[in-house]
Amino acid sequence: MAILKIRTYGDSILKKKVEPVLKIDSHIHKLVKDMIETLHNQHGVGLAANQVGVDKKLCVIDTSRGERKKDILVLINPEIIKMEGKIIAEEGCLSFLNITGEVERAKKVIVKATNLNGKDFEMEGVELLARAFQHEIDHLNGILFIEHMKFLKRLSLNKQLKELLRLTHGA
Repeated sequence: MAILKIRTYGDSILKKKVEPVLKIDSHIHKLVKDMIETLHNQHGVGLAANQVGVDKKLCVIDTSRGERKKDILVLINPEIIKMEGKIIAEEGCLSFLNITGEVERAKKVIVKATNLNGKDFEMEGVELLARAFQHEIDHLNGILFIEHMKFLKRLSLNKQLKELLRLTHGA
């Protein structure tokens, strides 16, 4: 297993709608293992393939942050099929070093995806899991969590975002 480089704000792949996974092969299995290793190394909750520079519709989620390895979710070609309620909570992202903000999300979602064995499944997520589903699926569609923030909050982050760009991309 390898720890992959996480792409940060300003990298064009984060704004790209990624391609579906057409075949679950050894390359996808290795990618998933490496993504899980990377996620745990960073103590994150979720990681989308484009965050590690891979143009594939795939993400891993672990709301236990490595505490319960059997609870790791692998979602291939995920999509949200139902959303209910609203909840506002603090959210962060591995692609946005130390930047967080309040984001409104659905309180409950149902996701349809394929697992590593090629089986389709549906799963309900509430609160943190629902937030993780929405956040990672947004990534796969080229949508960043800061785009869900209220305008004034995003405006207040401008200095931090410019500094992040300078540190990570020399901009």
